Parts: sequence; C-alpha cells; structure tokens
Amino acid sequence: MASIWEYLRGERNALDTGGQFKVTLTKSSPHHAITGAAATTGYLYVNLHWTTRIGAPRASAGESLRRVFSPRILRPMEPDSSQNAQVNVDLDLACMYELTDGKRGVVQPLGGFFGDLRNPPYIKLSGDDQYGAPSGETMYVNLEKKDQFKRLLIFVYIYDGTPAFEQTNAVVTIVPQSGPRIEVHLEERASAARSCAVVLIENTGDNTLTVRREVRYVNGFQADIDRLYGFGMQWQRGYKTE
Repeated sequence: MASIWEYLRGERNALDTGGQFKVTLTKSSPHHAITGAAATTGYLYVNLHWTTRIGAPRASAGESLRRVFSPRILRPMEPDSSQNAQVNVDLDLACMYELTDGKRGVVQPLGGFFGDLRNPPYIKLSGDDQYGAPSGETMYVNLEKKDQFKRLLIFVYIYDGTPAFEQTNAVVTIVPQSGPRIEVHLEERASAARSCAVVLIENTGDNTLTVRREVRYVNGFQADIDRLYGFGMQWQRGYKTE
C-alpha cells in the first residue's frame, strides 16, 4: 500500500486499496467492526468518489469560483433557487469529530478546515475535488491516536449545484490497513437533500472501531446534521475558492 505522504504530496492519483476484498454496508447489514491491529496502527483512508450521470451537465470552472470567508466553522451559502434547473453538483467529503477530551470540530474543504495528522484532530483531508475526478476526495485518520477518538461522523454535502444525490453515483469507501475495505453507496432518491450523514465511526474499546451505516439525507447543511447527532457546534455561512 502506498504511503500517506504520497497522496498528500499528490504523487498518487487514486486510492490504493491493495486488492483487499470489500464489505458493502446496507440497510439490512449496516455494521462492521474494525478490530485488532487494523484498528490501532497506520492510517484509515476514507474516500469519496462520484461521477455525474450522463445527461447531467457539470459546472464550468468559472461557475465554481467562490469568495473566501471564514473565521469560524462554516456551512455553505443557501442555494439560489433560480439555478435549480441545471444539474451541477460539487460534492464535498467532511467529518465531524468528538475527541475523548470533549473537543469537537469539523474537517472539511469549506473554510480551509483540512485538519492535521500529527496534532488534534489527527484527521487530514487531502484536498477538494470539484469535478468528480477519478481520485475523488480522500481523508486520512491517524489510528496511532485512536484512543483520542470518541466518534467520527463522515458526511457529504453538496456545496454547489442542484440538490441531486441520485445524479452523482457517489460512493464512500473506508480502507483500514488490513481487512476488507468498507463501501457505502449513496444511491437512494433524496430530491431536496443538500447533505448526507454517511457513516458513524465509534471507538468502543478493546482495540475496536465500530462502523455504522447512516445514510441520512438532510435538506439543510452542517448545522442540521449537527442537530441530529448532538455535536453542539455553532455554524455560519461560508464560501470557498476553486
């Protein structure tokens, strides 16, 4: 498996799963446990990949330019209803975290909250893909600091474009250092949803991380997901640059 630094430096273009078999979490089978060395060593890779279905136009580079604004934790600006006729989708991978010392926060492209692997929150987002590139967006979780984690909520939101999760063929893949990779498909119809809580990862002790499929679509943004899961953070509007 390639080192994490190859991805962070841009030397690798796609997530290397090392040929591991996979587990797909579904409504009828929503749980998986990452145990032993896989839960305590190296890095956990979390990847979001999507492609816009044929017939759904993508946003141009000019349409995706955004202003920078952000002293606090941010959520996207409210959608412009006049744009709803065009299916342009910019998905973002993000994570709300709660540490054992009570610290809570978010790792996300919006506002430049890309995280840190060596210091709290021990989570790092590699970058922001606005066009559904083959590599997608990848987040890394430092499992050497597993004991610092209480819970991690992996979520996806539509920063720009029409609410159209069903148009994106989105998949979130979680890859531990050993054992199967874990896939969650966002394929349900949710015509008005702007966000989706995808997976909840909890430290349940005994060198075990439990992964639970959520796939809860929300018509609002981060603040609305926060209320569902009780992180208790404060949110405000934000913008990002290309």
